Amino acid sequence: MKYLLAILAWVADLGTAAARETVYTVDCNGGGDFLTVQACFDALPSKPTEWRTVRILPGTYREKVTLDVYKDRVRIVGVGGASAVRIVWNDYSGKVVDGYEMSTYDTWTLSLQADDVLLEGVTVENDAGRVGQAVALETRGDRIRIDRCRLVGDQDTFFTKGYVSRVWVTDTWIEGTTDFIFGPSIVLFDRCRIHGKADSFLTAASTTERNLYGYVFRDCRVTTDPAVKRLYLGRPWKSTARTVWIRCELPAAIRPEGWRDWHDSARKGDVYYAEYRCTGPGADRSGRVDWSRELSDEEAACYTPERIFAKKTGSEQFRSDWNPQRDVIRIGGD
Repeated sequence: MKYLLAILAWVADLGTAAARETVYTVDCNGGGDFLTVQACFDALPSKPTEWRTVRILPGTYREKVTLDVYKDRVRIVGVGGASAVRIVWNDYSGKVVDGYEMSTYDTWTLSLQADDVLLEGVTVENDAGRVGQAVALETRGDRIRIDRCRLVGDQDTFFTKGYVSRVWVTDTWIEGTTDFIFGPSIVLFDRCRIHGKADSFLTAASTTERNLYGYVFRDCRVTTDPAVKRLYLGRPWKSTARTVWIRCELPAAIRPEGWRDWHDSARKGDVYYAEYRCTGPGADRSGRVDWSRELSDEEAACYTPERIFAKKTGSEQFRSDWNPQRDVIRIGGD
């Protein structure tokens, strides 16, 4: 009986939270509260105690957008899904704006700097073309969930910039040319499509020394443009990079050696590159570099959201302070 009462109380709490959640609507055609995504983000109250929802109606929003560090607890949902809602910009490294020459760190189309963010059903694109580094999505905050989105670009599409950030990416398309998933964050990719458009590198992790996990790909599928013949699973932007592919489907374009050391043999000693029960013509590990590894069943069992996103409090002791499936309030009907 006590368990039933507890469940009923939990459901009631969720209903109350959803009822008091504020919803903002963005419509580039003038039918919402705001014409642009940035105007809506600017209007959000800072450091709120409750979740808010930003509904973006179908259309192409050509703007450079920042969700400020103080705009926590926001769910951003594209109505109609990623095929209907696009946020697009075209900055790139070397571009000069008002006398200032941009670097990679300035080029994002959408920058999520706040904590506790859900981005759902939105295409984020940098359409500058093959002009060098040009970021589509940048994440800086902690506890970010990206679900059923499309991240589109060429070099450096997805910059997981936060050093203490945890990001969970589910059922999302990510495409690019060189190092198009890169940065120091802890990121779990579940059931994603990773699409390579040039002979190059899928990932360039720069995992920090204190993090036990870096990039983890589970049940993902890697695909390529027809002309792609030489693709690598990753190379280390930092010598402590950690990248693991678990039960992923790998195409024939994956090179037999699998990984590169960025022409710096000193980086081989500290990187952690691993695979586990991957399939497809690119999954043959017989030619892999000797400084990568195959996970054992016991090691692979540790790659769960609870462990990946846990705070380590001591030797073999973990405390999970984020459960993305529990902690994000979702409103149905979008």
